[in-house]
Amino acid sequence: MYQGRRFLVTVAACCALAAGGGPALAAAGGGAGAGAGGASGGPPPDPAGSAGRVVDVGDGRGIRLECRGSGSPTVVLVSGTGGAADEWTTVADPARPTIAPRPGAGAVLPAVASFTRVCAYDRPGTTRFDGGPASSTPVAQPTTAAAGVRDLRAALAAGGERPPYVLVGASWGAMIAELFARTDFPRVAGLVTVDGASPYLRDTLTPAQWSDWMKKIAATDTGKGAEVPDYETSVAQIRRAPALPRPLPAVVLTSDRPWDLGVGNSGSTWPAWLAAQDRLARELRARHVTETGSGHGIAVERPRLVVDAVREVVERARDGG
Repeated sequence: MYQGRRFLVTVAACCALAAGGGPALAAAGGGAGAGAGGASGGPPPDPAGSAGRVVDVGDGRGIRLECRGSGSPTVVLVSGTGGAADEWTTVADPARPTIAPRPGAGAVLPAVASFTRVCAYDRPGTTRFDGGPASSTPVAQPTTAAAGVRDLRAALAAGGERPPYVLVGASWGAMIAELFARTDFPRVAGLVTVDGASPYLRDTLTPAQWSDWMKKIAATDTGKGAEVPDYETSVAQIRRAPALPRPLPAVVLTSDRPWDLGVGNSGSTWPAWLAAQDRLARELRARHVTETGSGHGIAVERPRLVVDAVREVVERARDGG
């Protein structure tokens, strides 16, 4: 499985480790380019050749939004921690697991664009696979799921992207997608989670594991503006939000190649991750895909699985759920 920096930081800053090996990481989105542009307050330039554009979300801030295709519902791709929009436009080479994913026609975004409208975006503090900073205005860190929902709503509105939306959340992005669905249910047509984080991790991890994880995240250096999720606050935000009034078309994709959060000496977190996935699937009444042949980075390792799940949810939404 892909073991590069961005693959590992999709769960938590500085502490996700691939089982059997990748090195410990610096801050999420860290590296030479992380958070660049923060000193001037303005967004970095859009990557060369990109189809994206920076939209004005108010308060002097811009968020880069990349949309392709046509049709309804609009699919909205929400990356994991530190992940820019290119998480959905690139594919990993299984024969070269340490090489960063590269653009490819089989990637999630271009494939989904063949059958409906689809958008991805750069959250503040995220980093592209080439090491460059995202083209969105940096903000103070850490951030929360509620802040992510506000930014996503603002970006979609500024970009003229109309509902209904099918939300696709990878890792931390699933927390944002779930809160969006709970607080804006009439505009949401379906959900797909891609090895998604959920509030259930607060229950399935042991108290020592959760405490270790929160301490590692809190210790992350955010001086360069790299994205750092505040899971404790975000779990509370989701639990306070209204429950979904009725089931949505939904698919939960779960990694089946063990990996670990790497939280000190508190034991493996893999069983807790799987237990939280099961509970999320039951809550959403979702089809649960557990044989994925992938580690945590399903979107770049097995993009066809994600595309097929999105197509299923889109078709069910078009048929009335």
